[in-house]
Amino acid sequence: MASRLQEKYTQQVAPAMMEKFGYKNIMEIPKLDKIVINMGVGNAKENPKGLEKAVEEMEIISGQKPVTTKARKSVANFKLREGMPIGAKVTLRSDKMYYFLDKLVSVSLPRVRDFRGVNPNAFDGRGNYALGLKEQIIFPEIEYDKIDQVRGMDVIFVTTAKTDEEARELLKLLGMPFSK
Repeated sequence: MASRLQEKYTQQVAPAMMEKFGYKNIMEIPKLDKIVINMGVGNAKENPKGLEKAVEEMEIISGQKPVTTKARKSVANFKLREGMPIGAKVTLRSDKMYYFLDKLVSVSLPRVRDFRGVNPNAFDGRGNYALGLKEQIIFPEIEYDKIDQVRGMDVIFVTTAKTDEEARELLKLLGMPFSK
């Protein structure tokens, strides 16, 4: 089952990228490799139910079961020991990735208060884009009455692009609403 965005990629995005950047081979065209959604739960050590709720919400949002992340180092100031669960993450690929991107761009981002577009400068220099969301309630699957706490998350778009300019053009053609 090819999603609407996959069809758009093959019919519109790939030819536009070939023309703009002068690729000679179709395999040179950058693609979206994966989307990683990460949610750090700061109060997971005091409130283990909060971490369970975060995992549950992330599963609803992404359509895939997340993995709990554990602390790599002990930090005395935060009363944190190595191996304690501190968050959750999920990696989306292929159909689920395109479905999530489509939902994010067309439904969720327009629901953000005072939305004027996403930051066009949040690239890492290797063609990957990071987007920070302040609240999980922008997703239509999350019922406002059932949340216990507003949690933010990071959404990282990993592309096969070599430069930030190529990645920016790819995401723009896929519908990412960059601010001016």
